[in-house]
Amino acid sequence: MPAKKKGTKRRYGPAAQKSVERAIHKEKRGTLKSGHSGKTVKSREQAIAIGLSEARKKGAKVPAPPKKRKKTS
Repeated sequence: MPAKKKGTKRRYGPAAQKSVERAIHKEKRGTLKSGHSGKTVKSREQAIAIGLSEARKKGAKVPAPPKKRKKTS
């Protein structure tokens, strides 16, 4: 009997991919602004984070951001 392939689940939906793609495109042109301070975004990672955040607000399929852990002492 052949081995059964394990199905993989998509982590991000197509709407989220489009949102990130748009944010990176704006970052490359230098027109992407940070939401809080209004400064121009220069980091590719920050552009991706902004795109995912916008996709979450629109209700696209995006996993929740990682939770911060409390330090134990």
